[in-house]
Amino acid sequence: MHWQTTRFSLDLSRPRVMGIVNVTPDSFSDGGQHATSQAAMAHCEALIKDGADILDIGGESTRPGAPPVSQEDELARVLPVIRHAVTLGVPVSVDTYKPAVMQAALDLGADIVNDIWALRWSGDTAGKTGKDVVAAHPRCGVCLMHMHRDPQTMQTAPMEGDVVPQVLSFLEQLARDLRALGIDKTRICLDPGIGFGKTVKQNFALLARQAQAVPAGYAVLAGWSRKSSLAAVTNTSLAEAAGLNIELRRAPSVTAAVLAVQNGVHVVRVHDVRDTVSALKVLAAMQAELEPPHSTAARDAIP
Repeated sequence: MHWQTTRFSLDLSRPRVMGIVNVTPDSFSDGGQHATSQAAMAHCEALIKDGADILDIGGESTRPGAPPVSQEDELARVLPVIRHAVTLGVPVSVDTYKPAVMQAALDLGADIVNDIWALRWSGDTAGKTGKDVVAAHPRCGVCLMHMHRDPQTMQTAPMEGDVVPQVLSFLEQLARDLRALGIDKTRICLDPGIGFGKTVKQNFALLARQAQAVPAGYAVLAGWSRKSSLAAVTNTSLAEAAGLNIELRRAPSVTAAVLAVQNGVHVVRVHDVRDTVSALKVLAAMQAELEPPHSTAARDAIP
């Protein structure tokens, strides 16, 4: 399987690590650390040295309760960083739900639109939608995420019932809608939206039943990095998880990324790139030694 993006066709026969670049003052885990253009550019370079396959650049926090950011402020934050990132030799993703920001990023050569609203946001003053932007582009990749409600209210009234069939139905419909617009399947990646309006139990149901939660044949992305559900099951307080104590979040985040890949995810979106890359190499070494499915029959056939 390949994920087609503007400049790159990503071979997903091995898992890909998407490094997070938050050009924001208020993201839940690293807000303010890379808020200036210069700091964010340096962070892009550091993530690539650590092994990132993709850079994901965002200018608006999507933590629960985060206030919206104006289009002008978001553009001012992300465009200088994207302009630099596209020179670094890896695919560049823009993490936004605003069509004007998508368009501006793609015009600079960005490769992927990563949208928590799954191209459904309708607040653009020019009346343009994310679907319009992506459908008009000949090659860009797009990642569509499941989100219940919106960032301001998603955790005040999370989903009810069995989350897996609900997420599957949502993502199936999104994929059909994009295919109907002429967007090739190879350009589409789907994200079940860990933490976006789900309970702790529901998030882990999505991990355990990953293959049932996303339509077959599509690239799959998961973003477990530093999520509060990991704090909940490791007896770390949510206050610590939302603070700046990175050490308390690193091991659970890396573990979740490895488990997600083991359960069929193709791309993991992470803060801790170097540790995740190392852990995935260990997984790959183990998987390389697994007995091929046909070997037992072949062995039994030897006289």
